[in-house]
Amino acid sequence: MATPIMRLSPRAVKAPRFRRSLWFYVGEIAIWTFLIVMALIEFAPISWIFSTSLRNPSESYKLPPDFWPTSFHWQNYLAVIQSPQINFLLFFWNSLKIALIVTVAQLITCSMAGFSFARLRYPGRDTIFFVFLSSLMVPATVIMIPTFILIRMIGLLDSHWALILPATTSAFGVFLLRQAFMGIPAELIDAAKIDGAGYWRIYWQIALPLVGPALSALAIFTFLGSWNNFLGPVLYLRSWDNYTFPIAIVMLNDYMGTGNRAHVLAGVMISIFPVLLFFLMAQRFVIRGIAVTGLKG
Repeated sequence: MATPIMRLSPRAVKAPRFRRSLWFYVGEIAIWTFLIVMALIEFAPISWIFSTSLRNPSESYKLPPDFWPTSFHWQNYLAVIQSPQINFLLFFWNSLKIALIVTVAQLITCSMAGFSFARLRYPGRDTIFFVFLSSLMVPATVIMIPTFILIRMIGLLDSHWALILPATTSAFGVFLLRQAFMGIPAELIDAAKIDGAGYWRIYWQIALPLVGPALSALAIFTFLGSWNNFLGPVLYLRSWDNYTFPIAIVMLNDYMGTGNRAHVLAGVMISIFPVLLFFLMAQRFVIRGIAVTGLKG
């Protein structure tokens, strides 16, 4: 006679309880306290810039300084935008245009080169990658004069292309994306080959969507570096209409730093906005890329 099968109700099956010790809670409180303190330290300079940009210019050098202004002068931002000495909006557009073109160019060139070094097989691949990667050891100041001479010889001096062309690719970007492509399971690439997909289709439809976090990180680094580039415009640009945003902030500072401090920091806050917006947009692709790459064996 078969024995009846015992069925246990969900209430009868209880998950084991793990008692957390006092030191566990003490450790969590310590970690959260440390993170909050570090966040306040990181946020303090930006808060000071924002508060000073809203001050009356006479309060900028007040001692002891007040963290928040007694009255908020939002017209400081309007005064910066409508400055008669500086075409602020034109400089803003020049920097935005250059940063976007450089970012898109690096995403294209670095991703294609990274996929080539990671997934294609050809003679001398590793040697070429090693030589290319060794350019990271060369300081930017060493190639500054040769680059300037080359830009002048090809007639691109005093144009935005003098800032765009040298930055269309980077060894760091190629290395970053090459490592990301190396992390893609080989079985996935082999399955695409069996289905008849060529290297271009594998790159565009399979590999590229899977390295979304690396692409987003490279886009943020590239955009930030191009947007904050000050030395390049000073070297290559001569015309007033070609100047970029960092030069406008220096012009607001005036000779020997005698400019309106509130107006200068209002310009700095305006310069933070595009970078913050770009980061928030790229963060969506980071999360989406992590979700897509959640593959199971």
